[in-house]
Amino acid sequence: MTILVTGAAGFVGFHLTKRLLDEGHSVIGFDNLNAYYEVELKQARLAVLRQQHQFQFVQGDVSDFDAVAALFSSNVFSEVIHLAAQAGVRYSLQNPQVYVQSNIMGFTQILEAARKAQVKHLIYASSSSVYGANTTMPFQVQHPTNHQVSLYGATKKANELFAHAYSHIYGLPVTGLRFFTVYGPWGRPDMAYFSFTRDILAGKTIQVFNHGQMRRDFTYVDDIVSAMVRLIPLAPQPNTSWDRANPDPSTSYAPYKVYNIGNHEPVPLLEFIKTLEELLGKKARIEFLPMQAGDVEATYADVADLARDVGFAPYTPIREGLRHFVDWYKSYYQV
Repeated sequence: MTILVTGAAGFVGFHLTKRLLDEGHSVIGFDNLNAYYEVELKQARLAVLRQQHQFQFVQGDVSDFDAVAALFSSNVFSEVIHLAAQAGVRYSLQNPQVYVQSNIMGFTQILEAARKAQVKHLIYASSSSVYGANTTMPFQVQHPTNHQVSLYGATKKANELFAHAYSHIYGLPVTGLRFFTVYGPWGRPDMAYFSFTRDILAGKTIQVFNHGQMRRDFTYVDDIVSAMVRLIPLAPQPNTSWDRANPDPSTSYAPYKVYNIGNHEPVPLLEFIKTLEELLGKKARIEFLPMQAGDVEATYADVADLARDVGFAPYTPIREGLRHFVDWYKSYYQV
């Protein structure tokens, strides 16, 4: 059997696919290679993956019905890991239609194809952004997530709702993963740690929002991947003790589950920048700005459910993770 990874040329998709290949799995990667950020970086990731014979790449868009139908008609997938999506909170403010097309239409295509193919387990990427206006920390998967503050977060919340509906109607086993600020080598250039590194080294000013009074639960990509790999064989089962009078949003009477994947250790943004400065050996020039629309002051993941079910929780300290990223960045860009 073969595992499908959508978004395989993306940041998390690349790392997950590489881990699966290293463990001997056959993987088909599906990605549209869009130009949201430099396509050359995506091609470089694919070049690494193509070094292993059990990897096959198919270029296509998850929102393209014919492309997805052809993908599933030509292959038998034991599991599907859906990571393809339009990322970025701030970009969604200017381009909401792109998010609806990719994150909602695209996810619906994958759900429909997976249920027709009777896939054993569909895992999909949600986001910490679904917690929206919540301020109770740490964020728990049992908390309600009804008040979205970004269009990106709204599409990820919609994904969770569609996933539950498919699980309820068709019995499709689905697991949603709420990622918390993933970082590491081969990362996304639109993410703060990446753009900060680029600009600090170039002597350019970095923009820091909310005057630096922010905290993020930065989560190293290898930790994310380790948790995902452990979850793949654990298709959710119906929770027979689920109480309709007191519904737990993280589980269901249907084969449906949601997990947080975060480091459970939020880092103040100014401390994060200081660590990056030390690793780069160069001070940052900072422009402090007000909070941007769609942003939140803090994220903080409760990962008790993940630790209980797979015996693992992310743990890489921020300095260690950033050091790995800086080493990769300097090597890749020949700084």
